[in-house]
Amino acid sequence: MALNAQKPQLDPQYLEKLQDYYSEHKVIPSYSVLAGLWGISAKSWVSECVKRFEEAGYLDWTPDRQLKPGARFFERKLADSTVQAGLPNGAISDGYDLITIDDWLVKIPSKTALVRVKGDSMVDAGIHEGDLLVVEVQPNANVGDIVVAIVDNEFTVKYLERERGAFVLKPANKAYPVIRPRGRLEIFGVMAGLARRTR
Repeated sequence: MALNAQKPQLDPQYLEKLQDYYSEHKVIPSYSVLAGLWGISAKSWVSECVKRFEEAGYLDWTPDRQLKPGARFFERKLADSTVQAGLPNGAISDGYDLITIDDWLVKIPSKTALVRVKGDSMVDAGIHEGDLLVVEVQPNANVGDIVVAIVDNEFTVKYLERERGAFVLKPANKAYPVIRPRGRLEIFGVMAGLARRTR
């Protein structure tokens, strides 16, 4: 019983340190590196922590018995409180849920692509150069959807609209003209969201 009492608790900082390490090096480190990362001297304690993270779904094993991220490894904190974009509100609470970006933005991974934006033809829709569009790959779209289309063998992102019975691609910037394809309009996919680093 004395040995069990000495087992370390799974401090949330252990997971945070491991996630930060993985973000920098793209691998789950060896037990000896984990010991230094977590400040644990006994290898048996490191093994116990790994086992608990495995049971909780944060770590998993490859077929050749190498540690890898588990299904929950990329979960991120989602604050219980929303943030006001208008008048100031009370501070965000300490409460949070856990989600992954994939859970939020990606419905079907095999039918989802990321497309980087070039140019400013959609700035009035909040889409800026350098943004990563999350695109649900499909050949059809509805009028009013923001689509990634193929025009003259190049990708473009625009609103899909209809003019005089024909589909057109409308920019969200008055400096750019409406694109009226002469031939068949090819839809690559429909925008489901976007990602942008602000710093």
